[in-house]
Amino acid sequence: MPIIINLDVIMAKRKITSGELSEKIGITPANLSILKNNKAKAIRFSTLEALCRELNCQPADILEYTDTD
Repeated sequence: MPIIINLDVIMAKRKITSGELSEKIGITPANLSILKNNKAKAIRFSTLEALCRELNCQPADILEYTDTD
C-alpha cells in the first residue's frame, strides 16, 4: 500500500505506550494496533485529529505517501 502509517515512530519519539494512547484517544488497543502495524485500510478524521492532539504532531507526521511504481 502506498500510504504508510508512521504511528509507531511518533509514539516512540513521544515515549507513550499503546495502552496510554488508546485510553487517551478513546479507541480500543486492538484498533490502535491495526493502525500502528500499518494494517489499516482507512482512518477516521476524528481518530486522526485525536492522535495529532495527543501526540502534538501534524497528520503528515503520521501519514506518508510512497510511490510504488
